Amino acid sequence: MNTFKTALLAFALLAGTAASSSAQDAMPGHDMAAMGGEVASILPDICKSAGEAAMMPMPMDPEMDQAHADLMAGMDAMNRDMMTGAKAEDIDVAFVCGMIPHHQGAISMAKAELAHGDDEWAKAMAQKVVDAQEAEIAEMLAWLKEQAAK
Repeated sequence: MNTFKTALLAFALLAGTAASSSAQDAMPGHDMAAMGGEVASILPDICKSAGEAAMMPMPMDPEMDQAHADLMAGMDAMNRDMMTGAKAEDIDVAFVCGMIPHHQGAISMAKAELAHGDDEWAKAMAQKVVDAQEAEIAEMLAWLKEQAAK
């Protein structure tokens, strides 16, 4: 690919990212904090020892309804935190640090189902996901606390 085409592609990607970010901020009825626009990391410091991963935000469809926007909530934060945690030097710590945001992403999706879903089986499954993943996150955070104290 020649330099002009590369520059044009880079500009298009940046412009698209900026436009989608602006569109996300302007989406009526969409709470960006709840959707992952600015979601605080739940990772402990031991998971961030190698630095935070830089991620390009996922573009949100401005015509997406609230139920689907909620289902997508936190995916950017989850991906960023998974990549950050997986960079921890110790492989065991990296695994656990990567799994915490993965579980948190599942919880976010399950909560969207609980808030917007109609099917009782799907809602019951979503509640099981929340219960199981929250318990596992608590276990992982406790283990990481022990590792950080070593």
